Amino acid sequence: MSAVTAVRSAAVVLRQENIDTDQIIPARFLSTTTRAGLGQFAFSDWRANADGSPKPEFPFNQAANEGRSILIAGRNFGCGSSREHAPWALTDLGLKAVVSSQIADIFRNNALKNGLVPVVLDEAIVQQLMQQADGEFLIDIASCTLTAPGGQSHRFPLDAFARTCLLEGVDELGYLLLRDDAISAFESNRQRDFSLTGTAAKEPAHAR
Repeated sequence: MSAVTAVRSAAVVLRQENIDTDQIIPARFLSTTTRAGLGQFAFSDWRANADGSPKPEFPFNQAANEGRSILIAGRNFGCGSSREHAPWALTDLGLKAVVSSQIADIFRNNALKNGLVPVVLDEAIVQQLMQQADGEFLIDIASCTLTAPGGQSHRFPLDAFARTCLLEGVDELGYLLLRDDAISAFESNRQRDFSLTGTAAKEPAHAR
C-alpha cells in the first residue's frame, strides 16, 4: 500500500449508527480475493434500488460528494463480522479516512493494514464536524491530529507502530521485510554469541 502522511479533503457524512460490515460490503460480494472494483459494491443495498438504479438521496450518489476521501459516520462504525473486504471496498471507493466516535476493533485493525485511517473523536466533536463536511479537513498522521475547516485541531489515538506503518506505507509483514538486513545481522550476532558461550562452557576449568 502507499504511504499515508496526511489526508486533506471535504467529507461525506453517514449519520447512521452501528453501520456494520455487511452494510459496508454485503456478503454476496465476498467471493473475490482482489480489491479492484469492490468500491462499486460498497453500501450496495443503500446506494441502489431493487432494479439497480441509484438512489439519488444516498450521499455517495450525490455529485457534490464526488472525490471526497473522508467519511464521517455515526458511532460504532464497522461492527459485525470480520471481513477485510470492508476496508478494501472503502479504499476502492476512494476513501482514505473514517471519522467516528466509535470504530469497531476488528474493522479498525483491518483498516490500518490497508492504509485506511481510523479517526476516533468524542461524539460531540463528531457531530460538530458533520456540520462542516463541505469544508476542507486535514488529518495529519505524524501528529495524530484532525484540523477542522474552522481551524480547530483535535487529537485522535493512534499507537506508535500503526502510525509508523501508515507513514512507511507497509503492513506488519512489510515492516519486517524492510528490516530484513537488521534482522539477519541480529540473528548472525546472536548465533555467534551462543557459539562462543557454548565453547567456553566446555573448556576444562584449568584452561580458563
